[in-house]
Amino acid sequence: METKLNTGRRLTLIAAALSATFATQAWGNDLPSMGEESSPWQVDVTYENHTVHREHAGLAKFRNTLQAELDKKVGDGWGIHSILRGSWDGVYRMNSSEYGKDAGGPIMLENISGVGGSFSVPHGGGVVNNATFPIPTNAFGFNLTANPNEGMRVLGDRWHATEGGVAFGVPVRPCDVDSRGCRDFGGYGKDGINGLEAPEFNKRFDFIRELYAKKTFNLADGKDLFLKVGKQQVVWGRTDLFRVLDVINPVDYSRNNIYDELSDIRIPMWIIQAEYRMGASDWMQDRNFQLVWNVDQFRANNLGQCGTPNVILDAGCFFRGMANLWDNGGTVANFAGGALATDFGPHQLGIRNVNLPAWSLSNTQLGAKYEGVTMNGLSFSLNALHYRSQLPSLHAFNYSPGELTNPADGSTTTVAKKMIAFDMHFPTVNLLGGSMDFQLPSVGAAVRMEGAMTWGEEFANSMRDELYSKNKVFRSVIGFDRPTFIPFISETSATLISAQLFYQHIFNHETQDAPFGKIGMVDWKDNFIGTLLIKGFLRNGTLSPQIIFAHDFQAQATAVAPQVEWNVSNDLKVTLGANYKLAEGRDRWKFDDCRACAPYTQFSYDPAGTVGANYGMTGMEPLGRFRAGPIGAAFKENDIFVRLNYKF
Repeated sequence: METKLNTGRRLTLIAAALSATFATQAWGNDLPSMGEESSPWQVDVTYENHTVHREHAGLAKFRNTLQAELDKKVGDGWGIHSILRGSWDGVYRMNSSEYGKDAGGPIMLENISGVGGSFSVPHGGGVVNNATFPIPTNAFGFNLTANPNEGMRVLGDRWHATEGGVAFGVPVRPCDVDSRGCRDFGGYGKDGINGLEAPEFNKRFDFIRELYAKKTFNLADGKDLFLKVGKQQVVWGRTDLFRVLDVINPVDYSRNNIYDELSDIRIPMWIIQAEYRMGASDWMQDRNFQLVWNVDQFRANNLGQCGTPNVILDAGCFFRGMANLWDNGGTVANFAGGALATDFGPHQLGIRNVNLPAWSLSNTQLGAKYEGVTMNGLSFSLNALHYRSQLPSLHAFNYSPGELTNPADGSTTTVAKKMIAFDMHFPTVNLLGGSMDFQLPSVGAAVRMEGAMTWGEEFANSMRDELYSKNKVFRSVIGFDRPTFIPFISETSATLISAQLFYQHIFNHETQDAPFGKIGMVDWKDNFIGTLLIKGFLRNGTLSPQIIFAHDFQAQATAVAPQVEWNVSNDLKVTLGANYKLAEGRDRWKFDDCRACAPYTQFSYDPAGTVGANYGMTGMEPLGRFRAGPIGAAFKENDIFVRLNYKF
C-alpha cells in the first residue's frame, strides 16, 4: 500500500499538470519564444466530463478530462506540436462497492457433483482437498490465509454463469488495497486507486499524448523530405472500431472498450518518422514513401485491470485470477473428474511470469509504406511492418513428457504434462498489406478497403502440448460511405451512411471433435464483423443524431449505440447516448476448457482409462471469451451516458 507521502506527491503532480493545461490563447503568448524567428504559441484547451450509468452496476464512469493542444513555429522551418491530457475518474470513490476499495466479497463456486453435500462451496472449501473426500485435507498445499475469501468475484460472472464449467475467484480491489494477482501485463494490471482514477500520470508520462518536432526539407526536382520526431500516433488505417493496418500504436481499451475514437485511445509512442515526398509522375498525381521507426520500449494494448469498468474480453480478470492462482493457490470449480470443486496450492495452476520485451535495438519496431494517388483519383498504399504483438500469448511451460502412475491400477503411462500453467509472451509479428480508397460517382459514394497478412501471431490451441500455435492470419475490411437525403430525418441536409465489413481468416486452423465437444483452436477460422453508422445533421448542423450497429456474425452478438450531439454554442457541446448489447449465440461461446488436459485420472474425465487424454469438456472459461469477442463478452454491460465538452 502506498504511503501517505507517496500519495501526496502523486496528487501534487496531478494538480500541477492539470493546472498547466489551463492555458488560454493569451497565456500562450507568454510562453518562451524559442528563437527570434519563432511565432507565438497557438493553444487550444478543452474540458470534458463523461458520466456513465451501467445496468446492474450503477455509476460506471465519472471521468473529467482536460486537454491542451499546443503548436508553435520555432524557426528554420521547424514546428513543435504537443497534446497534453490529464483525467480524473471519480467512479472508484463514488461507487467503491463496485469498482473501488470495497468491491467484491466472499464467493461460492460450483461443485456439480454434489459430493460433500452441496452443489456449491466457498472459495477455500473444495471437496477435493477436504476430509470428506478420499484425497487428504490440504493435499495440494492450499492456504486460505494467503488467499482469503474476501474482495473477490467469480471469474466471468459479469457476462456468463459457470454452468458446469471451470471458474475461480478473482481479486477485484485496486492493487494498493489488495495486491493479489497484480502484475505488469504490459503497462496495466497493478494500479492502485490513484493510478486508476488518474491513469495518464504514470512512469511512462502518458499525460504527454503527443510531443514532436517536424520539418519539411526541400530537395531537388521539387521533391521534399518530411521529418517528424517525438511522441506521436502513426495512423495507417482507414477504418473505425477495428484495426487491420493501424497497428503501430497500441490501444487503451480500458478507456471505453472499443467505443471511443481511435485517436483518443491510441497509446502514443516515441517514434522517428521520415517521408520522402516525390510528387507527381507521368501516371500518378502524387507519390510518397514513409519509414517509421518505433524506438520506444514495448507497450501492450491496455485490456483493463480487473475490478475496473472496462475490461475488454474480461481478459484482465482472467490474467489477474490466473496470476493469483499461481502465487497463492485457490479453488477451481468443477475441476477434478470434471465435476468436483478442487483446491490447488501455489505454483500448480496459473500464470507464472510475464515476459515483457526489454528495450533493445532488436526489439524496436520498423515499418515502411508506399502510397500514391493515380490519375483517376484512386488512392492506395502498400505497407510492411515488423513489430511485437500487442496482445499476449500464453505458453504452457510444463508440458514435457513424463512417466505418470494411474492410481486406479498402478500402471504407468508416458504422457505430456499439460497442467494449466503458463508464461505470458508477446511474439514477434511481420505484416504485409495495403489499402485503397476511391469514389463511385454514379452512386455518390466512397469506398475504403484494407487488407493485411501477418506471420507469427499465436493463438490458444488445446490440441498442442504447449497449448498454443503460431499461425498466419489474413484480415481485410471494406467500407462504404454515402451522404444520402432521407426526408424524414432532414429535408435540407444529407444523412451520412457508413458501412464496414471486417473479415478474418486463420490459416492452418486446428480443431478436432472429442467425446464431449471440440478441442483445438478456440478462435473462429473465419469470422465477419459488420458495422453501420447512420448520422444526421439538423438545425444547420447544431443537432446531430446518430446510431451505430455492430454485429459479430460468428458470436451472434450485436451492439447498438444511439446518441444525439447538441452544439449548444461554438464552445459547448452536449452528447446524450446509450450502448446496448444483444447476444443470441451464448451456447456457441463454450469451448474446451482444458480440465481434461491434466495428466491425472482424478482430475481428467477419463472413461476410457487413458491417462492425460483431452476429452473436450466445455465451458465459458477460459477460452469462451475469444469466441464471444469484444461485443459478446460485454453483453451485460448496457450503458447510458452524458458527455459534456467545453472549449476555452
